[in-house]
Amino acid sequence: SYGLACEHYAWIGSPACSELETVVMDWMGKALNLPKAFLSRDGAGKPQNGGGVIQSTASEAILISLLAARKKATKKFQIKHPDLTAQDAVAKLVAYASEHAHHAYLKAGVIAGVRTRTLPTDEEFSLRGDSLKSAMKEDIKAGLIPCFVCATTGTTSICSFDNLAEIGLICQEFDVWMHVDAAYAGSAFVCPEFRYLANGVEFADTFNFNAHKWLLTTFGCSCMWVKDRKAIVEGLNPDVEMIYVKDSKSDLVIDYNKWQITLGSPFRALKLWFVLRMHGITGLQSYIRKSVELAKKFERCILDDSRFRIVCKTRLGFVCFQLNAAEGLNRKLSDALSASGKLLFTSVEVNGNVVLRLAVSSAQTDEKDVDSAWQVISETADKVLSQCDSID
Repeated sequence: SYGLACEHYAWIGSPACSELETVVMDWMGKALNLPKAFLSRDGAGKPQNGGGVIQSTASEAILISLLAARKKATKKFQIKHPDLTAQDAVAKLVAYASEHAHHAYLKAGVIAGVRTRTLPTDEEFSLRGDSLKSAMKEDIKAGLIPCFVCATTGTTSICSFDNLAEIGLICQEFDVWMHVDAAYAGSAFVCPEFRYLANGVEFADTFNFNAHKWLLTTFGCSCMWVKDRKAIVEGLNPDVEMIYVKDSKSDLVIDYNKWQITLGSPFRALKLWFVLRMHGITGLQSYIRKSVELAKKFERCILDDSRFRIVCKTRLGFVCFQLNAAEGLNRKLSDALSASGKLLFTSVEVNGNVVLRLAVSSAQTDEKDVDSAWQVISETADKVLSQCDSID
């Protein structure tokens, strides 16, 4: 996509880039069974307000959604308070996410100048509607304005899922922008049996997943959909006309430079087109299902060994586990595994405890790889535990 010399900054610069992006994103939206409002055309082929755009990362999608939410909230504020400025409104805005949301949401808040509030989750590490509603009421009472919620399906830390249906109802009640960050888990929605994990996405204003994470696509292919394209354009662009990209067809086509942070971008749609054409939906489904089955195989190894425990419900290709031992040993196990040179483990702290994670996402991974990984983990655990016993 970078090798082709396409001037993809506006439709007029490279119509093929823009048109293919629109088509491919509609294909992908249908494959994920997203609400029809996210597509650029309805069932009869008529243009509608929604549509998709390929960003480089999910972090950009979060920021862009927050900027759109900020614009929506400030416009609403100034209608009620015409004597005050947009800056007065921004000072009161609040964005929300769970304690397990990706830190990109906090970074977006810094860039957008919007305060952020991190909320506690339930016993399954899921953000629930009652927690969100309580926080919003508290902030409104303090004179603040809730404007944005970043709900996550498949958190980076432990692959937990926020309750989208409950969150969506609260966002509707308080007229707050809802963004769904499905960076990892979104790829699995091509399989009908995993689509239930996105129940409630119909309430969302924007939805995003990274095709480069788990859909056989190279980096820089973060698929984002919006129900109201005008809101995105207003949130990202100044109220002045860019005469150097002005075109007589601008009211009839999509200028993607107005949907993203950068003015120009590579031909990202082409690589997603190749993936869809090469593998087809059934091929992608087979790949996802294989990853999930291999993760289940690894989970069974953990469950069958009394030295270990599963930390949270295993979903998709992501397994979180710990030693059934003193907390400090999980850190030692993680460090020892990485030091072995055979496996690279990135651990995470959840409620003050170190959690080890194994994710299956490579198309080349097979049962032998899982067996090999388990053997290394088991042998390394023996060494860590024996060292602990000798010290005692």
